[in-house]
Amino acid sequence: MIQETLKLLEISGAKEINESINMEELDQVRVKYLGKKGELTNVLKSLSNLSQEQRPVVGSLANELREKLEDLIEKKGHMLKNIEIDNKLKNEKIDISISKNISKAYGHSHPFTIVLDDIKEIFMGMGYSIAEGPEIEYTKFNFDALNTPADHPARDLQDTLYITDDIILRTQTSPVQVRAMLNGKPPIKIIAPGKVYRSDSVDATHSPMFHQIEGLVVDKNISMADLKGTLEMFARSYFGEKTNIRLRPHHFPFTEPSAEVDVTCFVCGGSGCRVCKNEGYIEILGAGMVHPNVLKAGGIDPEVYSGFAFGMGLERIAMIKFDISDLRNLYENDIRFLEQF
Repeated sequence: MIQETLKLLEISGAKEINESINMEELDQVRVKYLGKKGELTNVLKSLSNLSQEQRPVVGSLANELREKLEDLIEKKGHMLKNIEIDNKLKNEKIDISISKNISKAYGHSHPFTIVLDDIKEIFMGMGYSIAEGPEIEYTKFNFDALNTPADHPARDLQDTLYITDDIILRTQTSPVQVRAMLNGKPPIKIIAPGKVYRSDSVDATHSPMFHQIEGLVVDKNISMADLKGTLEMFARSYFGEKTNIRLRPHHFPFTEPSAEVDVTCFVCGGSGCRVCKNEGYIEILGAGMVHPNVLKAGGIDPEVYSGFAFGMGLERIAMIKFDISDLRNLYENDIRFLEQF
């Protein structure tokens, strides 16, 4: 009796598979016959009613039927997919006879590109070269060589995106500075733009991926005065001739002394407004004299050479330049927003 049922299932199953006209119907047939509650499963459940001699015989027939139906379904599936591809090719042809006299919409640079190009032009005009490095970085370059030991909070799993114990997505472009020192000899004068990554939640002012541009100068007799003069020239070139800068004491493990750098608010000229929160200044970057330990890690003798470094977030500069209040607007690729620039 069960053998007859299996034969009938083979005939009806093959018929329904052959008559399926699309992948959706074919999947319905598959579920009907081979699913957890399908026809073949129901037959297998009845094996317990057979004698011990009949069970292996009927079980073998059921498995053979399953293999036959699966093979038929696979072959039919390939056929239906080829038909779908052929239909798409027929229905999605490009009309090459269309008139060439049509208006064209040209794109333009993204705010990031605009800001980065302007900054690169300023520093290249001061004799800087552009250096690049890997975004997937060793912790020895991202932390150890930058005077940031293993117990430093910046190496917390919540702050850094680890790939292995000693490989991460770089949290800053500073490793490029270390590589530049290891691969070259002073004088060194570079800027290092690029993407960086931190384990931040997305909001109006934070993103797990953002952009930085850092600078490094190493030579004999480099002082804080050289740093201040460089940043003043940059600020006045970028924000206007009347711009002043203000250095506030700060701490960075890779520089000593360190400073946060503010510029005169370019909206109110220093009198105080909404943009600068009535302070007259806007913070734009961090800077300082390269720590002796960092010079040593870069293979440079701190008794002979000194240097300064600075770093800024491109998102912050773009938001200041274009008066953007929400960082997410820069990433969402909304044409209504981007066409303003």
